[in-house]
Amino acid sequence: MKRVSVWGSTGSIGQQTLDVIGRHKRQFHVEVLTAHKNVPLLFRQAKRFRPQCVVITGDAEKSAWAKQFAALGIEVLWGKEGLLEAAGRKKKHLAVNALVGSVGLEATIEALKAGNSIALANKEVLVMAGELVREEARKRGVSLIPVDSEHSAIFQCLQGEDIRNVRRLLLTASGGPFLNTDESELDQVTVEDALTHPNWTMGRKVSVDSATMMNKGLEIIEARWLFGIEPEKIEVVVHPQSIIHSMVEFVDGSVKAQLGVPDMRIPIAYALAYPDRWPGNYGYMDFAKTSELQFLPPDMKKFSALQQACKALEMGGTAPAVLNAADEVAVDLFLSGKIQYTQIIQIVEEALRRHCVVTNPKIHDILEADRWTRTVVMDTILRTWKDRT
Repeated sequence: MKRVSVWGSTGSIGQQTLDVIGRHKRQFHVEVLTAHKNVPLLFRQAKRFRPQCVVITGDAEKSAWAKQFAALGIEVLWGKEGLLEAAGRKKKHLAVNALVGSVGLEATIEALKAGNSIALANKEVLVMAGELVREEARKRGVSLIPVDSEHSAIFQCLQGEDIRNVRRLLLTASGGPFLNTDESELDQVTVEDALTHPNWTMGRKVSVDSATMMNKGLEIIEARWLFGIEPEKIEVVVHPQSIIHSMVEFVDGSVKAQLGVPDMRIPIAYALAYPDRWPGNYGYMDFAKTSELQFLPPDMKKFSALQQACKALEMGGTAPAVLNAADEVAVDLFLSGKIQYTQIIQIVEEALRRHCVVTNPKIHDILEADRWTRTVVMDTILRTWKDRT
């Protein structure tokens, strides 16, 4: 029986992870579930899966919820400190990091130090501190297993292969809701428009990142550290059907591709079962109905987030952490109706321009860069823009 924790269990990836676990209940024992604000859903999940512990990181009525969880015999931990405590317990299990944004970095480090493997759906962890996280996992002899569909595809294609024989990693991108939208019309984009993805069901932040293609920029950085491959060997190709989830091209000209219906439960199930595969009935390919597979180069001008991500990777050091934090803040501002869609990437670009990169950063340098970025965006960049108007 596999021991597993699910961080961010009430979010989109977390709920789908528990769906997979629920289909294979005899294979798993759930150790920890965590949530930020949706405590009622967390409680329902806890009643079903009976973890030893839950963590609530947001505001909640502590005394009332503590009594309800206590009645189930479940320990409750609170806040960021509670998340780090739960992550650092030496349970020798798999922690599914389905947290959104930079909050998952410190918890990942604590889990790795405790000798726990990570199934990583929180790409920001490797964007912010890829080299440090990869080295910590290597030092502890534990696994980093990707959950993102693109990185899971590459991970699967690399099984049994020598990384030295890889010519290119090809990250596929759907192109999002604005693939065929003229660049001149993007300043009229609404929140609803940006959240309407043609293929995938995702959380709000990831959906907006897919619309700007920042998600693909973050995935380039993630792939660089996850697979230990040079940035110039990582490319993006637009594939609107989202059937091929990514590809690996080898030095002999052979290409491996991982295909499947666009359902996140498939890569989640692979991460949970690895190195095995379990039946899941999440949908199977009908090639007779798959009449067309398109591949297009990305429009780097319209989707300039890709340029900013590549720039941050080239700058190195703390620059990717700044890229990530600026994007998180800007997306939140857009979702709150405080900025336009096109201003998301303008904020990212301005934050990178203002930042003095720390090379060979330690974890405290990365966290300070994250804090600095959030302050600069809210207190300086936005204020400057308002003064101009």
